[in-house]
Amino acid sequence: MSEAETGTERGLRLAEVAQVSDGMAATRSRNAKVALAAELLTRAATPPNQEAGRITAWLTGELPEGKIGLGYQTVKKVFEALGPTHPTDADLTVSEVQATITALASASGAGVNALRQRLLEGLFARATASERAFLAGLFLGEMRQGALDGVLTQALAKAFGAPDADVRRAVMLAGRLATVADALASGGREALGRFQLEVFRAVQPMLAETAEDVAAVAEVDVPQLVEAKLDGARVQAHKRGGEVRVFSRAGNDVTIAVPEVVAQLAALPVSDAILDGEVIALRPDGRPHPFQTTMRRFGRRLDIDALRDELPLTTFWFDLLRADGVDLLGEPLGTRRARLEGLLPG
Repeated sequence: MSEAETGTERGLRLAEVAQVSDGMAATRSRNAKVALAAELLTRAATPPNQEAGRITAWLTGELPEGKIGLGYQTVKKVFEALGPTHPTDADLTVSEVQATITALASASGAGVNALRQRLLEGLFARATASERAFLAGLFLGEMRQGALDGVLTQALAKAFGAPDADVRRAVMLAGRLATVADALASGGREALGRFQLEVFRAVQPMLAETAEDVAAVAEVDVPQLVEAKLDGARVQAHKRGGEVRVFSRAGNDVTIAVPEVVAQLAALPVSDAILDGEVIALRPDGRPHPFQTTMRRFGRRLDIDALRDELPLTTFWFDLLRADGVDLLGEPLGTRRARLEGLLPG
């Protein structure tokens, strides 16, 4: 394959990303998905390419810019206007696509919708059929190739020769896969050590794995803690001095929506802390409201005082990640739990 064909002359080509995405969609094998993504990420970090973070985000269906003002109807309209014809030469580069995404995200003012449509038309007019499908899935949040965060975490470890556990920890502490990908691309596995637990920087939640039944769980030879599963909204609360900030499962700042949590944390007798828990709206008899009812507390348009009176939140804390300047992440759950119960009795 020539230098131009591999994309190193003008930068990584979108066709290479779309091809890997298609390959991941075509296989059910996790190992195969990891291998495909790892090979692409290796190329994405090879000079002059500096695309590892961006490609990692795209493969998981994330636009680092967030929402860029494109809805289903706009994308559909552009598809229909272009018709079935498309270029066969795949010369569109990742950097050129990123330039259009930046323009879409920054577009504003009178005629913004028409401007976004023209930008999208110009991009899609240069894209092959596979590239158009990839871009449409990315823009609409409909990537369906099974590139979950766990797959990309393994792919990063494989691409950069780093231990899986170290990459997982870095991703958890950084909050974003793309941030860790860029660090690995620029500094290698040693760069993972720069990621530390920080107050007011959201940590990715530790997630559970499923088992077929209780017997399968009992076979695991480690101390176990059994609790009821609470169907509430996951929250992570950070405190330093008198300041408290609360983050959602996705890492969004939801402090304004949960004044009860803020008041509780502000009163804790610690200099700083990071706690993990769930908030649930309970009925007067103590039974939980449906999950959707609890989520009304996190709506776009909030009347905080009225909602607090109507749907007061109860917080159930289940983990303590930091307290009084001490990082507890490396401690066994039993140790963290005992410290939590001492901090929040009952």
